[in-house]
Amino acid sequence: MFVKELKLQNYRNYESLNVNFSPAINVFLGENAQGKTNLLEAMYFLALTRSHRTSNDKDLIRWGSDFARISGTVIKDNSSRLKLDLVVSKSGKKAKLNNLEQRKLSSYIGNLNVVLFSPEDLSIVKGNPGIRRKFIDMEFGQMSAQYLKTMSQFRSVLKQRNAYLKKLQHHQENDMIYLDVLSDQFAAYCAEVVFSRLQFLQKLQVHIEKIHANITEDNEKLEIVYNTFFKTDGKSLENIYNVFKDNFKKSYQKEIQRGVTLSGPHRDDIKFMVNGKNVQDFGSQGQQRSVALSLKLAEVELIKDQVGDYPILLLDDVLSELDHKRQTHLLSSIKGGIQTFITTTSIDDVDPELVKNPNILNIKNGKVQQEEI
Repeated sequence: MFVKELKLQNYRNYESLNVNFSPAINVFLGENAQGKTNLLEAMYFLALTRSHRTSNDKDLIRWGSDFARISGTVIKDNSSRLKLDLVVSKSGKKAKLNNLEQRKLSSYIGNLNVVLFSPEDLSIVKGNPGIRRKFIDMEFGQMSAQYLKTMSQFRSVLKQRNAYLKKLQHHQENDMIYLDVLSDQFAAYCAEVVFSRLQFLQKLQVHIEKIHANITEDNEKLEIVYNTFFKTDGKSLENIYNVFKDNFKKSYQKEIQRGVTLSGPHRDDIKFMVNGKNVQDFGSQGQQRSVALSLKLAEVELIKDQVGDYPILLLDDVLSELDHKRQTHLLSSIKGGIQTFITTTSIDDVDPELVKNPNILNIKNGKVQQEEI
C-alpha cells in the first residue's frame, strides 16, 4: 500500500497542491512553520477523516476560503487503485471513494491505513487516560469497521443515558423502567467495546513485547494492561455484559446523585508495565520514549497482520528527538514494503546508512519542490 498522489485545495497554508510520492522513503525538508506537518496531517486526515492536531475540522480550511479538499490516489497490492476524496466545509465533511459518496464514514475509513509517530506521542505513555483511550479507538477503528460502528452506538446511548440521569437528578423524570432499558442497551455496547479492546490489546502485546525486548537488548519486558473496574482475565463477551448490567443496577443511586454514568469504556485506561512497574509513574524519560517507539512499531506490525498490507508510516519531526540507538531501531524497522514520510528541518537528521536514496521534497511557504537526486 502506498500513496501515489496527493492533491490539496484550500488546506491550511496550501492554496493548491498536486504532488507525487515515492513508494519508499519521502523526506519533507524545510524550516519550521512552512507546511511540512500540514502535509502529514492531510494524509492522516485522508485516512481517518479527522486530524491528530485539532478537533475542529474548520481549522483545516485555508483562511478566507469556504472549503478544503484533500484527495489522494492509493495503490494497493501493486495493482488496484483507489481514489479517496474528502471535502470539509462549514456544513460538515463529505467522503468519496472512487468518486462514490459514502453515506457513513465507517465505510470509508480503513481504505488507507496510517501510523503517525510524533514527539507528542510520548503523551500516550505519560498523559491522561483520555489520550490512551483515543489511541485505542483511532487505531483499532481503522482496522475494524464493526468497531467504529459499535463505538458510534456506544456514544449515542451514553449520551442518552447521561441526559436521562440528569433529568432523574433534577426530579424531571421518575421512570426507573426506562433507566433499566437504557442501562441494558448500554451494558451490551460496553461489553462489545471492552471485549474488542481486549482482543486488540492481546494482539498488540505479541508484537510490542518482542519489539521492546529488541530495543532494550532483553533488559526490559513490556506488558500492556487494560485497566477497568473489574478483573478482565478470562472474561467472555456474555460475562462482561452481565458484569456491566449488575454494576449499573448497584450504582443507580450514586449515578442519579451525580447525574452521570460512572463506569464504562469511557472511563477505562491502559497501563504500560515495564518489568512489573507502571512506566508512567516510575519510568525514566528514556524508558518512556522506548515504550512510545515500541508501541508505534508494534502498531505497524499489527495493521499488517489485520489488513494484509503495511500501513503508511508518518514520522513528524521525531528523528531529532530520538538518540542514535532508538533512531536506528526505528529506521531499520522500515521494511521495503513500508512507504514512509519524514519531516525534518535538516537532512543531517536522516542517517544516510539507514535511509538510502530518499525522495526529498523542499517545503517553503506552502510550496513543494522536488529535489533532484
